[in-house]
Amino acid sequence: MTFVVGENCINCKHTDCVEVCPVDCFYEGPNFLVIHPDECIDCALCEPECPVNAIFSEDELPDDQKEFVAINAELAETWPNITEMKDALPDAEQWDGVANKREKLVR
Repeated sequence: MTFVVGENCINCKHTDCVEVCPVDCFYEGPNFLVIHPDECIDCALCEPECPVNAIFSEDELPDDQKEFVAINAELAETWPNITEMKDALPDAEQWDGVANKREKLVR
């Protein structure tokens, strides 16, 4: 089992989760973070750190976000690893909770 970054991270990209990850399994794209499923040790430290509740245990991922399992796995193979906290995107607060952001994901 692994943790998965879901839709609400798109255009927010807070990195509080990165700071607590003991195995550095986060990868960064232009407007989204992903978790590498083969590196995640299921420690659950990242989930409560996300200020926009965008991280889920794979078995608790909402049905409408199941595609993010594959999205996280795919993008973690090509995006660079991130190991330190950075500022969130400038308009992150405006995007928190906005539905149907999938088309905004920059790959």
